[in-house]
Amino acid sequence: MQGMPLFETIASMGHEQLVLCQDAASGYRGIIAIHSTVLGPALGGTRFWSYASDDEAIVDALRLARGMTYKNAVAGLNLGGGKSVIIGDNKTTSRELLFRAHGRFVESLGGRYITAEDVGTSTADMDFVHMETDYVTGLAGRSGDPSPVTAHVPSRARRYTPCRRTFSRLAR
Repeated sequence: MQGMPLFETIASMGHEQLVLCQDAASGYRGIIAIHSTVLGPALGGTRFWSYASDDEAIVDALRLARGMTYKNAVAGLNLGGGKSVIIGDNKTTSRELLFRAHGRFVESLGGRYITAEDVGTSTADMDFVHMETDYVTGLAGRSGDPSPVTAHVPSRARRYTPCRRTFSRLAR
């Protein structure tokens, strides 16, 4: 955020909500960013990453959530954009408590945000999240890894450059 106040940053990027989450028992530290719910609940994956600072994690969550709003709109989904990040070493083998804590925070949003797999997470991690909330997709043996479909959306977006009206409506 480089000296920009938190609420000014959220407003300037057009976000509806930013949730800072902490669970001491599991060591969980996370951020959930909801950019837009104009078209429906915010959908976006959970990134598990080691950030240099909390500010870097916040900016990343905000940036990624805004990108998901546009990505979901271009894909023609009745979904808004959101994203979450878990701050820590994604190479850890102690994952169940972290992801269950994350699931409880996702659940606390009452369906405004639906999470899925992203960088540093797996379908097995999403199964842990699912132990605490139904607001998760990308589960093992069900919807699975979304990355093949995710890779298709940016190429589709290039064909729909006239979508600026929709994007400007979503950014309000």
